[in-house]
Order: sequence, then C-alpha cells, then structure tokens
Amino acid sequence: MTEEKVPHYTLSDFDYNLPHELIAQTPLKQRDASRLLLLNAKTGAYEDKHFYDIIDYLNPGDALVMNNSRVIPARLRGWRPETKGHVEVLLLRQDHGDVWETLIKPAKKFPVGSVIDFGNENETIMTGKVVGELEHGGRYVEFQYDGIFMELLDKLGEMPLPPYIKEKLKDQERYQTVYSKIEGSAAAPTAGLHWTPELLDKVRAKGIKTIELTLHVGLGTFRPVEEENIDKHKMHSEFYQLSQAAADQINQVRNNGGRIVATGTTTIRTLETIGHKFNRDKYGGNVQADSGWTDIFIKPGFRWTTVDAFITNFHLPKSTLVMLVAAFTGRENILNAYKHAIQEKYRFFSFGDAMFIHK
Repeated sequence: MTEEKVPHYTLSDFDYNLPHELIAQTPLKQRDASRLLLLNAKTGAYEDKHFYDIIDYLNPGDALVMNNSRVIPARLRGWRPETKGHVEVLLLRQDHGDVWETLIKPAKKFPVGSVIDFGNENETIMTGKVVGELEHGGRYVEFQYDGIFMELLDKLGEMPLPPYIKEKLKDQERYQTVYSKIEGSAAAPTAGLHWTPELLDKVRAKGIKTIELTLHVGLGTFRPVEEENIDKHKMHSEFYQLSQAAADQINQVRNNGGRIVATGTTTIRTLETIGHKFNRDKYGGNVQADSGWTDIFIKPGFRWTTVDAFITNFHLPKSTLVMLVAAFTGRENILNAYKHAIQEKYRFFSFGDAMFIHK
C-alpha cells in the first residue's frame, strides 16, 4: 500500500480570521457548562453540544488521560534595590537548585550581576541575582531567601495568564484543573479546565479508566511561529513523566480494544513522544514508564501511535497547536470546524469552549 502524500503546508495555511470579541476573557461560572463542538476527523462532520455531554461520547473500556501538572504563580513583581524602579520577572522553568530561567521586563536593563528585590513595602522577602543570559533575551536568576521557595512564591507571585487575557482573574483556582497536583507549569493545560469532579465520577462509573501523566507547560506554548516554512520552526522543550502504573493501564486498554482519549495537546505531546520512543518491535508496541524533555512537533504528515481521540480548546491562528490538530483531522476539516465555531460565536482560547475530536 502506498503512503499518502502530504501537501507541503506553509504558516499562512493555518491562518484564520477571529473576531477579537470571541477571545474569552474570563472563565464560565460552571466549568462543564462550556460548549463542545464534536468533530469527526474522517468525515469532517461536526455537531454542537455542551461539555457535560462528553459522557455520551466516551465508551466503556476507553481510557481518559489527563495532565495533572499544576500552574505555579510564576509572575513576580520586584524592584531594583538602588533605584526602587519596578521590574517584572516571569519564571519559565527551574534550571538547577535555586537558579531559574526567566523573562525580565525590561531585560536590557538587567545584565549579569544585577540584583532584584521582592517583597512588600516594609520588607524584602526574597532576592534574585542575574547569573546568566538566555536566547530571546531571557535571564538565569538565582534566588536567595529564608524558608520554602514554593511557599514564598504563593505569597509573592501571580498567575501568568496568557497575553491575550486582559481581565484580572478573581479566583486563581479557575486557572487550575480540578485534578492538578504536581507544581511546575507556567501555563495551564487548558482543555482540562472543563472537567468537574462530578463529571469525572460519571466517567469512571461508566467503566472508563482515568489515567494521569505530567507535562509541565512552558510559556513557549505562546511563542508565535515566525518561519513561513514551518519545517524550520524549533519547538520549545517541556518536561514530562509517565509512571509504570499509568503505562500498564494504557497498554491494557489498548490491548482490549479501548480508545486512548487525551485531554489536551499537552497530554497528546506526552503520549506521542513516549509512543514514538517505545512503539517498537522489541516492546511489542506497548508504551513504557518514561520521563524526560520533549520538543515533539506534531504537524500534518505525523504518524500517530497512541492517541485515538482527544479533547482540546480552540487555538490561536498560525500556531503549532492548530497544526497539531490538523495532523489528526486534516487541514480543511479543522478550518471548516473553526469557521462554524466563529459563526456560532463559540468562545476561543484558554477560558473558551472545547472540541471533542474522534474518528
């Protein structure tokens, strides 16, 4: 059988016009009341539902896989000790010990050796020193403090909401999934924001396994693709982890003919990274426990190994996430579905509505 030839797409092929007012600025009061657009990846047929209807489209014997990473309050506001001038520091990821990769505004004014204080009007609670430079203007910052870093971060930090959200978030937990556990993300795995404990209980009661993995989301997820030739785009790296117990459950479901249903693109990236790594003859096609860094770029022509269906939000024009979805549905099917969603005034991006994509 000859392999189907995949067209060579450019960045412009994944563009679409989105009215600004459809970018959701705040979460809905009820998580699972968001709308759900069903999309058949083979036929391109779509149907309008609500997220709480998802239970009707998951089958006994399926596995629902979710990313349990928790967002840290990664935005810190500090000041220069010598001038009291304000500065904003965004934690990207922990490099080693108390050294973090960060973005600083304004970066040019903070060469190696610069010091930043954090705290309140009355006292300095934590100090950061710039100890190195990163690509794209980032800085390595080493923090000095008394106590436990994450506890101080809870006290000093703010949620790093995406740049297209201008409204202030009243309840910080609404930018966390209800099953978030492992701290380390700089942005939420937003497809999971629609789940409630009650809806997950219904899923389990129907005979569907719920399985957790971890991928810590970096802010590179919001970095625009700048190359018109998408093959030249370099993906950011993110840390992932899958336990042996979770791998065993995934293999059991697959071997029994059930579907692997991923919640979100971060879960997809983890499962397909591991799938490509272990889906070899010597492992009999089974996935294994694994952890590490992934920079997988899923775009049309990608060979899927593990994911059979998935839940995802609506993504930015010309983003790698639109390309990821197109790799599963085909470009025309996903852009037609987005056109319908715009006509029907679905809410887009992090606090927006969802899709369930299946074959």
